[in-house]
Amino acid sequence: MPTAFSAEERTRITRALLEEGRARFTTQGLRKTSLEELVAPAQIAKSSFYQFFDSKEALYLELMLRQMAQVKRKVVDEGLLSTTDVREGLRRFLHAALTELSADPLYRRLMTHPEEMTAVARKLDPSVVTTAPDNPVTALYEFVAAKHAEGELHGGEPAVIVGVLQAVLLLPVNADRLASPEHYPRILDLLIDIVTTGLTTPRARPHGTDHTRN
Repeated sequence: MPTAFSAEERTRITRALLEEGRARFTTQGLRKTSLEELVAPAQIAKSSFYQFFDSKEALYLELMLRQMAQVKRKVVDEGLLSTTDVREGLRRFLHAALTELSADPLYRRLMTHPEEMTAVARKLDPSVVTTAPDNPVTALYEFVAAKHAEGELHGGEPAVIVGVLQAVLLLPVNADRLASPEHYPRILDLLIDIVTTGLTTPRARPHGTDHTRN
């Protein structure tokens, strides 16, 4: 018969499972993390784990969904959408996303180990992620699609533009492979400037300005 937990115990155990899951998944990954490791800090039996989450993948998904809300606030709400200038918005988005990658180990794990996301999607409903209101990738795509339709972004269809932006976020993972890794910060800044300038339509010159050479 399943163990009966009080509301207070359920709160404590859920918190312990989330904390241990975050620590283990970040350092070991989904596949190498065992149920024994997850339940030990919560002081429950393995069988009791399933009263809280259907599987390791469900725990991983819950952590990811919670992470999405935090990341979206920082990189989309406070970055991408914090200005009406599309180019500057993209620059702020990339810098904020790169800061999150360097500061948050779980977000870095999610970005650099897509095979774990594939494993979660195989076992669970992938639409839970794609339709999540706080999914920063979805918010980015909607922004890009809207600005592309308005003629403020070019360089291909929206999916291609989003792919280019995501490619910039992969640079930190390969920073040690650069010919001059000591120049990494300057390389990154220049790359962001080149990409955002290349994707955005030049603003029209102010009326009355004459740049004709004599």
